[in-house]
Amino acid sequence: MAVMNVATYAFTVLAAHLLGPRPYGALASLMATLLVITVMQLGLQATAARRISAEPEHAHEVEAVVLRVTYWAAATFGVVLLLLSPLLDRILRLGSIPTAALVAVAAVPLTVMGGQAGILQGERRWRPLGAVYVAAGVPRLVIGLVLILWSPTETSAMVAVTIAAFAPVLVGWLTLRHPSPSAASVVQRHHPRDVVREVVHNSQALLAFFALSNVDVIVARNVLPAHDAGLYAGGLIMTKAVLFLPQFVVVLAFPAMSTVAERRYALTRSLVVVAFLGLCCTVGALVLPQLALIFVGGAGYQEIADLLWVFALLGTVLSMLQLVVYAVLARQGRRSTVAVWVALVAVVGIGATATSVGGLLAIVMTVDTVLLVLLTGVTLRLVHEHEKQELAALRS
Repeated sequence: MAVMNVATYAFTVLAAHLLGPRPYGALASLMATLLVITVMQLGLQATAARRISAEPEHAHEVEAVVLRVTYWAAATFGVVLLLLSPLLDRILRLGSIPTAALVAVAAVPLTVMGGQAGILQGERRWRPLGAVYVAAGVPRLVIGLVLILWSPTETSAMVAVTIAAFAPVLVGWLTLRHPSPSAASVVQRHHPRDVVREVVHNSQALLAFFALSNVDVIVARNVLPAHDAGLYAGGLIMTKAVLFLPQFVVVLAFPAMSTVAERRYALTRSLVVVAFLGLCCTVGALVLPQLALIFVGGAGYQEIADLLWVFALLGTVLSMLQLVVYAVLARQGRRSTVAVWVALVAVVGIGATATSVGGLLAIVMTVDTVLLVLLTGVTLRLVHEHEKQELAALRS
């Protein structure tokens, strides 16, 4: 995962350097949109990992059903997004429907990767899962660098992202090749309809989170001048780096958070680790802003050098919030996700009043922090109640 994150981050930084603020602003909006719509991938991954962790003796049965649902979802999702390409082109102000259509093509292999990764995560097969993640990062960097150097446009960069998305699917397919259980046993314990229902629930919760963590770049493109929107997008490189740096913690902790016995310890310990990593990055950006600026996009983004530590702090808040959202999914919570949707509406509504990079950043930081405090308190309280109920059931 470290290799994947470094490669993905390097691709982003190189794109920012080679494209410049205006084209990179368009690419950033495309990548943010792709990240939001690939919640289906993460919903499949969370569903597979939770079900296998809860019933490890039926892992192959869950795998067969998850893969069936995965292939169906990927095909359906791709067709729907392709039909919506003209709308996406207008929303992102790209001026190129084919460029917008690349999002639909890339979403297909990314969705398939979600089902594959969830199976490996639930079975705690970390080495093959690591190979999938490496394949998700390195090809994007290599292909992206070649195509951007050949043609420094957002379209070339997006073509690279789309081609590279097929690499982890190939690795996952090679890893999971083995006979499946009989259809009768699969349907008996894990009906596809039940898996689809859980995937939909998990996906809408993750959609809320990823929309919340990416909608600000779209707001920026609509309320700020093009140059300032590009600067804001450059600052979000720092935010995304801090957000994804501790993602390995979420992957390792999620199977444990899916069991009542391990849930509270896994959540609290993981929150401490994520907060520590994020605060280290924040202090680094505060003390060495010019060094941090190199990793964001260089001299072209000098105007936001003094704000980079705030962007890093925003990434810390979002990384902790992501962990708490996954804790909600692990316990199959329903009502807690409503708060994330409310926060999304608040960012869009209040963010529309922003007139500067700093103003929009302050609005986003405030809304996300309030949501983190609220969800963490509710989750820890409910986890404690579940532990008491489990203990009472054992005693009885």
